[in-house]
Amino acid sequence: MSSDVRNNPDRSRFEITEDGALAGFAEYFRHENEIAFIHTEVDPAFAGRGLAGRLARAALDAAREQGADVLPYCPFIRDWLTKHPDYVDLVPEAQRTRFGL
Repeated sequence: MSSDVRNNPDRSRFEITEDGALAGFAEYFRHENEIAFIHTEVDPAFAGRGLAGRLARAALDAAREQGADVLPYCPFIRDWLTKHPDYVDLVPEAQRTRFGL
């Protein structure tokens, strides 16, 4: 099975597909140079395949490429960041305590 992550700016979310089927998404709100992740969801039919982690990594990699500051309001994204400290620098230092990072 192959998965692919793409930004869908019209719907303000990153989407992950598996074999062409929408498996999940990470919604965001974009303002100037900030991207606030607000909700991540994976369809239960695709659970247990590591897709949410791949989605988070790809979305945060895209934020890094754009030079955007990340505000992890989404509990999944916030938890993922705590497990991957090499991505915490995406969150502005002044905001890290607010998000428990």
